Amino acid sequence: MRVSAAFPSPYLKASDLQGRRIPVKILRVEMQELGDELKPVVYFEGKAKGLVLNKTNANTISAAYGDEMEDWEGRETVLYETEVEYQGRRMPGIRCLVPPRKPQKPTDEVGADDDIPF
Repeated sequence: MRVSAAFPSPYLKASDLQGRRIPVKILRVEMQELGDELKPVVYFEGKAKGLVLNKTNANTISAAYGDEMEDWEGRETVLYETEVEYQGRRMPGIRCLVPPRKPQKPTDEVGADDDIPF
C-alpha cells in the first residue's frame, strides 16, 4: 500500500496530474484554514480535490479573469506539473496556465485607405 493511499489529501498535488496537462473549469474558490493561515482553494467542475492557490497561480488566474475570485467561476485554466522552488528546494509543483482567448471575427474590415479606428 502506498502512503498517499493511506493518508489521502483533499488537495491536489503534482503527482495527481501524472505528468499530463489537465484542462479544467473553475467551479468555485473558497477561503480555508490551513494550519494557522487562511488560503484560497479553487475547486473544479467534475474534480473532487481542490488546489490550494499560491501567489503565482492566483496571479496567473487573476491576470486573465480579474482580481475578484468570484468572477473566476466558469472560467477555464490548465493545470500542469513543473519543477518549482519551495523553501529553497526544487520540487514538483502545480502551475496554472490560462488558455489563450479564441480570436473573434472582425465585425467590419478596415481597408488600406481607411482611417485607423484608434
